[in-house]
Amino acid sequence: MPMPQVPFDDRGLAYGDGLFETVLLRDGQPVLWEYHHARLSKGCQRLNIPLPSARQLSQAWQAPPRAALEVLKLILTRGSGGRGYAIPNQVAPRLMTRRTPFTTNETHWREGVCVRMCQLRLGHQPLLAGIKHLNRLENVLARQEWQEPDIAEGLLTDQASNVVEATSMNLFWSSEGRLYTPYIDRCGVEGTLRAALLSEGLIHESRLSAAALSSVERLWVGNSVQGVWPVRELRDAHGSRLAAWPRFKADPLQVAAHRLLGYPGTFLS
Repeated sequence: MPMPQVPFDDRGLAYGDGLFETVLLRDGQPVLWEYHHARLSKGCQRLNIPLPSARQLSQAWQAPPRAALEVLKLILTRGSGGRGYAIPNQVAPRLMTRRTPFTTNETHWREGVCVRMCQLRLGHQPLLAGIKHLNRLENVLARQEWQEPDIAEGLLTDQASNVVEATSMNLFWSSEGRLYTPYIDRCGVEGTLRAALLSEGLIHESRLSAAALSSVERLWVGNSVQGVWPVRELRDAHGSRLAAWPRFKADPLQVAAHRLLGYPGTFLS
């Protein structure tokens, strides 16, 4: 189904005044929907946009599936109107959705990936931290920093030189046998897979400086669509190797995360 044309005065188009969710559909049913809905609700509260009803949202996946795995993208804007940055007196949110077939990258699951540090640093804005708002210019600029096909992701630090996330995934690491993920209280996106792992007590929040990143026991990037990719090599922003990790027979984070997503548990051997 084609996306509807967005009016010229839509505030999401003009100002990034809105939110989005990217949801894995398995056999037509949303995976981790509880966490997606919670993040969307938090974003609506932060931006003061009315939350669509459960019926409105569920209509996005009522059509028969076209593939066993699909990705559903929900875009919610404040709608049209208002004078400049001032919001209209009567807000009429605009909800748009699109479903596309999806294929997992089992090579990344099995062999791991190479990632690099980005030069761009995320700005601190606690009011926007965690939510998936439409203004992703920092991520767009960061993704322009590399073109090498063997680099799967770029890691982003904040103004205090702490690692926060990857350009489109959350970050995880192990230290002394415990699994961690960065705090998302100043900037960054609270991924739904990350939220589910935290809810089950499988990972813990901590701060990690960019300088300490190369000394962690193991490193991963992951999200609720792609699953978890073990990091086998870390490079700096100029392409020089900072660290490398061997493949392991057991991958506790991948097993736990993929159980939540319905993916195979581990491919490393």
